[in-house]
Amino acid sequence: MDLTFTPKAQRFIQRMIMFNGGSSTSGFRLAVSPGGCSGLSYDFSVEDAPKADDMSIESNGIKVFLAKDSVPLLDGVIVDCEDSLINTGLVFKNPNAAESCGCGTSFTPK
Repeated sequence: MDLTFTPKAQRFIQRMIMFNGGSSTSGFRLAVSPGGCSGLSYDFSVEDAPKADDMSIESNGIKVFLAKDSVPLLDGVIVDCEDSLINTGLVFKNPNAAESCGCGTSFTPK
C-alpha cells in the first residue's frame, strides 16, 4: 500500500486530530464512497480506533485507517493540502483516477 501525505497535508491532519479531541490511539480514517461530481468521493474523519475491517498503516507519525474496500482505489494516492481563496482543505492526486473534478475531492476510476 503506497499512500503519501505531503508535509502540508500532515500538518492539516494532525490539527484535525487535535481539534477533534484525538488521543494517542486516534487516527485519520480515509475511504472512498459514491458521491461527488465525478462519481466517487473521498470520505475522511478522525476516529478513536480503526473500524472492524479497516487496514491500519502509519505514515510520518500519523495513524491512518483505510476502509478495506477502498484500499485498491487509494493505492498510490498523494494527499496534499490546498489553502487558497477558492479552496481550503485536502486534495488528492490519484493514479487510479481516469478523471477528477476541479476541486480534487471526487473522481472517476479507471
